[in-house]
Amino acid sequence: MKNIFTLATFLLISFALSAQDQTNEYVNTAEKLLATEGKLTIGGYGEVHFNQAFGNDYRSNGDLDVHRMVTLFGYRFNERTQFITEIEYEHVKEVFVEQAFLQYKINSFLNFRAGLMLIPMGIINEYHEPVAFNGVERPLIDTYIVPSTWREIGFGFTGNILPASIKYQVYLMNGFNGYDGSAKLSASNGLRKGRQKGAESYISSPNLSAKIDFYGIKSLSLGLAGYFGKTQSSLYDGIDKDDKAAEAMADSSVIGISMIGLDARYNLKGLQLRGQYYLMNLSNSSEYNQFATSDLGSAMSGYYIEAGYNVFQTFNKHKSELIPFVRYENYNTHLKVEDGMVQDKAYNKTAITTGLTWKIASGAAFKADVQFLKSEAVDEYSRTLNMGIAVMF
Repeated sequence: MKNIFTLATFLLISFALSAQDQTNEYVNTAEKLLATEGKLTIGGYGEVHFNQAFGNDYRSNGDLDVHRMVTLFGYRFNERTQFITEIEYEHVKEVFVEQAFLQYKINSFLNFRAGLMLIPMGIINEYHEPVAFNGVERPLIDTYIVPSTWREIGFGFTGNILPASIKYQVYLMNGFNGYDGSAKLSASNGLRKGRQKGAESYISSPNLSAKIDFYGIKSLSLGLAGYFGKTQSSLYDGIDKDDKAAEAMADSSVIGISMIGLDARYNLKGLQLRGQYYLMNLSNSSEYNQFATSDLGSAMSGYYIEAGYNVFQTFNKHKSELIPFVRYENYNTHLKVEDGMVQDKAYNKTAITTGLTWKIASGAAFKADVQFLKSEAVDEYSRTLNMGIAVMF
């Protein structure tokens, strides 16, 4: 299955070569606010979930959650200068700022952007509004490989080169908190607990994040992203520059990250296809694990392929959609391990998710699916029923 994403991508490209189009139809809420001409604009999205495990030998209660409610504000100071912020309430009790950046338009294809921004990696991390994807929950690889919603503070450039049908982003940003007295990175959670989210974050070395999206083929969007740098460590703060022992200890608490991401989205009338692939190499993991008492692997990977079809396509008078879909995904946080560590098969997991998305209006949907999940260490799939509502405006 390792080459299935590559095969699917080539099939999508071959299938779509017959027509050219210069329109990128995939737009998230922040991009909509940036494109609005008004002085002050407001947007938002939210989702409410029900999750119920079933088919096991034991009883389990269902979980009900207002997973997130988000409000976005955009303000245009003049024709060149805009500010975007995204304020999120999770589980009714937690408040986060998910985006807060200032953008200055230099010319028609070059913008300078600075502040708290999303890392441009894959599909979901940028297009995470709940009506933008099938399934009640986000794909698992966008939790354990790319820890969406992944954002940090930084600056850089973004733009849209229309003649080439290319959208690009390149940023210098703050990195993951790898160690602040205890290990933040592990095989069970990947890099997720290392997100600093702009909340009193610190920096010991900058990281580079970049992505190119190509949309020059009708209804097809292809993305290539890269992320390179090191995790941050609190041990560098306050040490003498000539103290080699302290510097060596701080170096042991740092992980080097090299990550690439590929993604593809394609729509043909009612047919909807998409896929993602992530590969991450982590250097210095052996020293990190010994120093911080962790079990982090030296490489991680994840991919999924998904197919859906809007059965209302031929009689779509009210612009509603009914989309049965199926998604196959695999992720492995122990793809490779350093010498001295045993590769744990429990971290190689496969999920099959199938269900329905009923978009009753533009920006409003009911969702239901069943997810089958197993690791390489067990023979049977666990089963979960998921249902939810989703809105975006």
